[in-house]
Amino acid sequence: MTDNLRDGVAGLVLRAQAACRGGATMVHLRLPDEEPRTVASAARALASAIPVPLVVHGRIDIALATGARGVHLGVRDIPPDEARRLAGEDFIVGKSLGVEEEDAALSSIDYVTVGPIFPAERRGAGELGIERLGAIVKNLSVPVVAIGGISAQSAPSVVRAGARGVALISGIFGARDPEAATRAVRAAIET
Repeated sequence: MTDNLRDGVAGLVLRAQAACRGGATMVHLRLPDEEPRTVASAARALASAIPVPLVVHGRIDIALATGARGVHLGVRDIPPDEARRLAGEDFIVGKSLGVEEEDAALSSIDYVTVGPIFPAERRGAGELGIERLGAIVKNLSVPVVAIGGISAQSAPSVVRAGARGVALISGIFGARDPEAATRAVRAAIET
């Protein structure tokens, strides 16, 4: 999951390409502090530059207009069934589930993100922990991607709890070497 444009769109693309070389299987474009025009520019650049699916956070209009392969909906975004109706069956639709939320329109969703699992940098976000993650995974019929405070060291316990994947923001896109950081997470999960 991307973090910001501190090095411009070109730098973001380079970091995403490095993460893909390291084994990232999807890139989630999340730029909450940027104008829609800037998000669209970044999405267009990423969609043509990376070999894995790109999903755009909260903006199905931008995702559809720029060649992204999907949209990731936050808790305040349009309902997943509306996104599916707009985008079609081949479009990836993901959804964030918060600490207290475990139910969603699962028939329209390809995956959910659940978290934060561990203490995260965002203020005000509680943490679920591994035990609660395991219980949530058992109650959902779609793949769960865990997020929040995850590192190469903690990723294996998250996967053992049932998560099908992990999402890292600062751990990859904030790393000095995103390729090596991604490779370390992949290696930890695959052992």
